[in-house]
Amino acid sequence: MAVLLETTLGDIVIDLFTEERPKTCLNFLKLCKIKYYNYCLIHNVQRDFIVQTGDPTGTGRGGESIYCKLYGDQARFFDVEKAPRIKHRKKGTVSMVNNGNEQHGSQFLITTGENLDYLDGVHTVFGEVTEGMDVLAKINEAFVDKDFVPFQDIRINHTVILDDPFDDPLDLPVPDRSPEPSKEQLDSGRIGAEEVIDDTEGKEAEELEERLKEKEAKTQAILLEMVGDLPDADVKPPENVLFVCKLNPVTTDEDLEIIFSRFGPIKRYRSPRPDFLLASSQLCSAQGFQHREEGSVSAWLGSNCLSRPTRSLHGLWVEPSD
Repeated sequence: MAVLLETTLGDIVIDLFTEERPKTCLNFLKLCKIKYYNYCLIHNVQRDFIVQTGDPTGTGRGGESIYCKLYGDQARFFDVEKAPRIKHRKKGTVSMVNNGNEQHGSQFLITTGENLDYLDGVHTVFGEVTEGMDVLAKINEAFVDKDFVPFQDIRINHTVILDDPFDDPLDLPVPDRSPEPSKEQLDSGRIGAEEVIDDTEGKEAEELEERLKEKEAKTQAILLEMVGDLPDADVKPPENVLFVCKLNPVTTDEDLEIIFSRFGPIKRYRSPRPDFLLASSQLCSAQGFQHREEGSVSAWLGSNCLSRPTRSLHGLWVEPSD
């Protein structure tokens, strides 16, 4: 009695406790059979604790049991199965999520931590992961926001029933084939879980390294936009902004002011540590114009100062006033 989950990060096989949890397992198996879980987001990833999915809305507030499909809205949820008691002792334990009223719908969780006894008696254990623990580990490492929602979509693309001991209920709405996802289903507002296309063939090592850096910078910019550190992922600083970083630790604010004042009057100056920004009406404009095509503004201040492309910086921008 098992189900294969095909996710955007790989396959996971779940063995079901059909004898201990018949009602919960029937609910899960028949939801898989009607393709209810197809394209569901893994919407809650709490590292070394749990990953949660099974809500077609992707919000954590939706979902319904198979009994709702059969008997109507009054059967949207069903009561938890508490006996026999099965504990959340190991990674890969699969549980149906309690909706807060001692009932279950379609949402389920998979543990990524051990000995989570505070989940016992709340969420109903009905299976365990037997294959794909490496995939579960990848999901566990996903970057998430403050609400534990992954920045990049992780989805269940498809479910395959490997063994089902239960007969299908009458009027079970089994589709002839897997339905195609709608645009609304795939538009989460996050980084899409689209397939990675290998376009590196024939490229030199230096080209590949530069492309990798560009992709990393773009991804970081998108993440910074999502968390509010950048107004827009493609935003650029004014051309009269100078970025200076990695100074010798003994350099003081007064030293910097003296050095840069030689090139023109300093209209505004701020020095947040450890990185800082400095603007000069002459020097910054000149440097900005000189490196405009490269998309960077740089300065050299001693042997321990390093130029950095502006796309890799997301701190304060300082623009001189007229």
